[in-house]
Amino acid sequence: MLRSWRERRRVSQLELALTADVSARHISFIETGRSQPSRAMLDRLGEHLEIPLRDRNQILVSAGYAPAYPESDIDADSMSPVRAALDQLLASHEPFPAVVVDRRWDLVTANVSAGQLLDGIPAELLGPPVNTLRVTLHPRGLAPRIVNLAEYREHLLSRLRRLVMVTGDADLGALYQELNGYPAPPAPARAHSATPEVFVPFRLRQPDAGHDLVFFSTITTFGTALDVTLAELAVEAFFPADAATSAYLRERADRQLTPAL
Repeated sequence: MLRSWRERRRVSQLELALTADVSARHISFIETGRSQPSRAMLDRLGEHLEIPLRDRNQILVSAGYAPAYPESDIDADSMSPVRAALDQLLASHEPFPAVVVDRRWDLVTANVSAGQLLDGIPAELLGPPVNTLRVTLHPRGLAPRIVNLAEYREHLLSRLRRLVMVTGDADLGALYQELNGYPAPPAPARAHSATPEVFVPFRLRQPDAGHDLVFFSTITTFGTALDVTLAELAVEAFFPADAATSAYLRERADRQLTPAL
């Protein structure tokens, strides 16, 4: 397992030995089963190889040790500060969309604005667990409304492909194969522009707006997580990429807050 992660990170035994302050011979003995590593050694190698906490637990168990990192239910009492932080992040981002996803990009929670973008999506795509990437690229999901579907699809698949390579996660690999099999327009050729775009926009048709909504997004994770669940959470926040999108979302929020006369 350690050798697999080392090779996935494209690190030689010597490079790992130098960064982890152990001998390359010891790394070799551990990988071939000639040496029984201590818990501390496995923790050190896992940290330097940037192995996800879930997989570090699997390595510890395979070596005969108890898991080091808990995996809490998001609704557990110990996670109440996390839920409060997520609620604050989502609420403070209104009236712009924001979602919280787990390692498979399944929806954990979302703010009101994000939910409103899913109006008209078939119920079978919104049954739990709701996978945000599937809803986005499915031909009966948001895909027909995405103006630059070919470009945005390639961006999402490229990001997912990198995650599969970095994590070796079989579930993500299966999701990639599914999404890559959806019908899609040909990938666009990159055209040279005197004013190139600084991000891949998410352009969404919104009939009641009278114009397309245009977003860019950021991804936020918990930097000091020692819990498997917490380490695998991510917040994707969408920001308006033009004044028209910002104005539409703010006006819609104002209408919802204004009581009917």
